[in-house]
Amino acid sequence: MLHPDTELRYVDETIGFGVFARKRIPKGTITWALDELDRHFTEEEVSALDDLRRNYFLKYSYRDQRGLYILCWDYGKYMNHSFDANCVGTAYELELAARDIEAGEQLTSDYGTLNVDEPFDCLPEEGSSRLRVMPDDLLRYAETWDRLAADAFARFNEVEQPLKHLMKPEFARKIEGITTRGEPLDSIASFYYAGRRERETS
Repeated sequence: MLHPDTELRYVDETIGFGVFARKRIPKGTITWALDELDRHFTEEEVSALDDLRRNYFLKYSYRDQRGLYILCWDYGKYMNHSFDANCVGTAYELELAARDIEAGEQLTSDYGTLNVDEPFDCLPEEGSSRLRVMPDDLLRYAETWDRLAADAFARFNEVEQPLKHLMKPEFARKIEGITTRGEPLDSIASFYYAGRRERETS
């Protein structure tokens, strides 16, 4: 589920729709959390879809570390990519505001965290040399995303958290250790779907 102070807006013909903040969302706020309404699909279920639905499904879903495809029930599926995203993924099935997100600003996420099946080219962005999202970006950039997440977690207890109740109990305990006792966070690299690599090398 996306943060409640967000809304869907049309961006342009190239990008389509995007998710925008209706109010200021401070750094360290949970901007999205996986919940029980999000649907999980196996690779076999996706392969069994007709071409029309499969293409649409693959555009709006992502894969977890088990190789399951996940389709968000709300407009989280319209969250757009950026190499300088203002939201950062974590190993705890949630994303945090990596910096203060102002009212009217679009929320973005780095699709490199989403176990994409195929590489895809992106529009160039100022300040980034990356032009492609790759299936193994989680292995390439995990340290960078972990640093951003650790910095955001440092603000976690200072800001309002309307999605905190959606954290799974096992993750809530780990996050409490990170935010109150300074324990190290688990790397988002653990979210990498290794099954793809195993199939390619077998």
